[in-house]
Amino acid sequence: MADLVITAANVVAGADSSAVSGVAGEAIAAGKAVYQSSTTKKWMLADSNSATVEARQAKGIALNGASLNQPIAIHKSGDITIGAALTAGQAIYLSDTAGGLCPLADIGSGEYICQLGLAKSTTVLHVDIQFPGVAL
Repeated sequence: MADLVITAANVVAGADSSAVSGVAGEAIAAGKAVYQSSTTKKWMLADSNSATVEARQAKGIALNGASLNQPIAIHKSGDITIGAALTAGQAIYLSDTAGGLCPLADIGSGEYICQLGLAKSTTVLHVDIQFPGVAL
């Protein structure tokens, strides 16, 4: 498998969504995994094999697209219609593509594990981010 193919226009927060707002530190599409920079406080694309330690731990999923310095809403936990085909019951992880989401089978050697959530159905991801800080 590969990264989930997300249709940004179909990304929708569920009724139990816990979300925050902020400012984008780069161009970000809806459905991408993000982290908040400790220096700029802006939201950036997360990446499981980034040289930047904080980038390896996603903190949420973008609910809307934004360019540099534009407002962005971040889904931190709860249900989200992710805009991609899921397999119910499957765990979804941060990939080595900036902002990407993928199944465990696509996590390669040297990449850090960041579980984003579990698929509740073929369209809904229950986000509960887990980051043990270990690489494969």
